[in-house]
Amino acid sequence: MEFGNITSYIDAPQLLLYLFWLFFFSLIIYLHNETKREGYPLVDSHNPKYKGGTLWGTPKPKTYTLNHNQGSFVAPRGSDPQYELKAEQLVNAPGFPLEPTGNPMTDGIGPAAWANRPDVPDLTHDEGSPRIIPMRIAENWNIESRDPDPRGKTIYGTDGEPGGTVTDVWVDLAEPHIRYLEIDANGRRVLIPMTMARVKKTGDVVAKSVCGRHFADAPTIANPNFVTLLEEDKICGYFGGGYLYALDERTEPLL
Repeated sequence: MEFGNITSYIDAPQLLLYLFWLFFFSLIIYLHNETKREGYPLVDSHNPKYKGGTLWGTPKPKTYTLNHNQGSFVAPRGSDPQYELKAEQLVNAPGFPLEPTGNPMTDGIGPAAWANRPDVPDLTHDEGSPRIIPMRIAENWNIESRDPDPRGKTIYGTDGEPGGTVTDVWVDLAEPHIRYLEIDANGRRVLIPMTMARVKKTGDVVAKSVCGRHFADAPTIANPNFVTLLEEDKICGYFGGGYLYALDERTEPLL
């Protein structure tokens, strides 16, 4: 018998190959299962007994310890809805779209939806301090002199109407760029994501996703010096949802 042969039909390399296939298949099952920690188990409003219907079910709850003594997080969290759904189906059958019953931009419907994230700020990895803060308290941060400064300028909506005055810019201490613009909208402090605003050479700002009147209804922040994860999701959902809901014609078909 040659060296490495277990029998005349099986040798060590062949056995190792089979073990590798078994390991790789087990890895695929494990990774497939772990991807179901967010958004699962699925909920079917037409079948309350529906438990997800996914291959190999959902993983067992796992507790994650958060950095900087922020407690722990358990996933998956369960099937309870994160907030009241203010919409109803056009037809009571699976697959039909939802029709908003109120203001979809503030109710979190469709593209304006937001996740119920922790109501705490995102922290820097090294110091554990708020990561996104206004430039007025950010040391050694400023706007490049050759770039237009939007502070003190008016922000306009897609309808050309003014929505308020830019009072400050919010920077990301972990990344060298601006995250939000702070707006004074009729005495309310609101933030708009920088990715949804365009600063002209004059410094004036235009937001194409919403109209001027919508800034007064935008989500606010509780603390003037930082924004929480939950507030960020609501802000991004509000202004992102405006691309569909800000104007009536945006919800209609193109043809």
